[in-house]
Amino acid sequence: MIKYRLVCEDCSKNFDSWFPSSSEFEKVKKMKLLNCLSCNSKKIKKSLMAPNLQNTKKNSNIIENRKFNSVQNKLKEYQNFVKKNFEYVGNNFTYEARSLHYNKKKKEKGIYGKASIKDVKELKEEGIETQMIPWIEDKNN
Repeated sequence: MIKYRLVCEDCSKNFDSWFPSSSEFEKVKKMKLLNCLSCNSKKIKKSLMAPNLQNTKKNSNIIENRKFNSVQNKLKEYQNFVKKNFEYVGNNFTYEARSLHYNKKKKEKGIYGKASIKDVKELKEEGIETQMIPWIEDKNN
């Protein structure tokens, strides 16, 4: 299959189309079966296309894995910071956040825990500052 970038000579719109071969494109064009998607004109021509050059799959996967590992390591650093500097309150996060906010309870450490997106939105509507961060579970076997 060959993918061609096609251009309408009337309205200058570009669109892509796939053909089994270059001869098939020519045959379809001669039969006037090609038309512009915008203006319905039959004056369609092939445009120059840049070749789609990519590294081998292996190199591409290595680069993607490095990026993924880099992001994952950064997230783990953030998690370790949170674990060291905040108190874990588990599923009671919403209750504890409201207690701290409304009762002006002063704790030495901030809190972190689990809350649904709905709960976080409600807390923000009440003026309680919260943040959500991605959390990577430790799966050491």
